[in-house]
Amino acid sequence: MDDPARHLLSVGGHDVLLVMATSQEFGPHLQARIDPLITGVGPVEAAVETARALARLDHVGRLPHLVLTLGSAGSRRLSHAEVYQVSRVAYRDMDASALGFEKGRTPFLDEPAVIELPHHIEGVPSASLSTGGAIISGGAYDAIAEDMVDMESFAVLRAARRFHLPIMGLRGISDGTSELSRYEDWTEYLHIIDEKLAAALDLFVAQTVARGLVPVAGRGA
Repeated sequence: MDDPARHLLSVGGHDVLLVMATSQEFGPHLQARIDPLITGVGPVEAAVETARALARLDHVGRLPHLVLTLGSAGSRRLSHAEVYQVSRVAYRDMDASALGFEKGRTPFLDEPAVIELPHHIEGVPSASLSTGGAIISGGAYDAIAEDMVDMESFAVLRAARRFHLPIMGLRGISDGTSELSRYEDWTEYLHIIDEKLAAALDLFVAQTVARGLVPVAGRGA
């Protein structure tokens, strides 16, 4: 059985669980640095596999201090093939507004519709993110307020919060400037994103070794 401890990166006295969705996003530059948990695509797979890994780590007394999720995202407004850190995340699939609940807010869960992340990496631009189970393309962006979209980050966050752990997210923009029509529209720039995610990860490591986990001004850790 896979040992989830192998997905931990020790950085400046902090253990970090590294999480990615697919091996397609895990290119040679990241391979030279990390061995992430690969969850599979979508919020269900991400929640199940992240929670499973954290439960097993908790069982052996190895819970990390932080969960860091990396991968690609779509955006119609951010620069293509550039990397952004997640400043806040929303769950676009949740809509119980017909019963009077705020759109995006899970009924009976004491969480806001948009959750701010407490830590940041200096030198990496920030952007908001929307998670959901559908690939977003073309006019579907019109209904989304956040800067970029993915299919896993909110699920990883919810799994981490069950263990009272913060998360950080790094996302490279793979698509969104034009309508998606084929698999290669997503994969074409993943090799560039891999290199830039590795560079952002290097910044995170250097910063954490020097200063620990850096909080966003005005937010608790």
